[in-house]
Amino acid sequence: MNAKRYLSHLARKAICNKLVYKIYEETLWNQVKDGDKPEHVGIILDGNRRWGVEQAAAAPKGLQMPFEIGHRAGADKVEELLRWCLSLGIRTITIYSFSTENFQRPKEEVEHILALLDERLESVKANKDIHENQVCIHALGRLNLLPEKTQQLIKEVEEATKNYDRHYLNIAVAYGGRAEMIDAMKKIAAEVKNDNLGVDDIDENVVENNLYTSHLPNSEPDLIIRTSGEERLSGFLLWQAAYSELCFVDVHWPDFRQIDLLRAVRTYQQRERRFGA
Repeated sequence: MNAKRYLSHLARKAICNKLVYKIYEETLWNQVKDGDKPEHVGIILDGNRRWGVEQAAAAPKGLQMPFEIGHRAGADKVEELLRWCLSLGIRTITIYSFSTENFQRPKEEVEHILALLDERLESVKANKDIHENQVCIHALGRLNLLPEKTQQLIKEVEEATKNYDRHYLNIAVAYGGRAEMIDAMKKIAAEVKNDNLGVDDIDENVVENNLYTSHLPNSEPDLIIRTSGEERLSGFLLWQAAYSELCFVDVHWPDFRQIDLLRAVRTYQQRERRFGA
């Protein structure tokens, strides 16, 4: 087979694969569209670096650092995810993008991630999907650990979307589940110390009202998805995830597709939620 015929063969194969994907996507959509949708979906965005290493191995040397490729592709995927969730009618999305432990990564990588976060926060302010769908954006975590520029951009985005209540996008950054619970305990302890709260008055509602997610109408994710094949929460929403349905997918986050989301929703619809009963 000569080069011309081979390239023609590859083109036909790509078209065929795209057609098969589209048919499968429509099939999945028809399976889930009339079913019970999760109101709140949490997603652990895992596998950016590993995806970047794989891509860099096949790219010209010196093109980019693997983490740069992976994290930028992962940031692009978040924008797609938002559109998919809006089309499904999912009201709340919480994405785990950067943990308190991630500060231990190489300085160059941390700086790149935070610069990328700044870039996307800046673009969000003019994002028509955010404003047309009235998406309230909130950052969850120990934000004081972030650079001042990032903190300021977060404040601007939160201020610009604070009156929206149709949808919620929460970005867990400088976040840790244990840190969240410690911070909640400190706030509750301060209330007790100041005689604004009695020890016997502390219950689940008091705890929930002092978590990072206290602004949400439904702080407990119905469904949590983790990409890249890892099967653990890694501290993600430890209190809120008590009765969440968990779904683990093998693809790295940049390769996450709409069919992966639809399959996760289909799995959620097939489960019987008992809440300990």
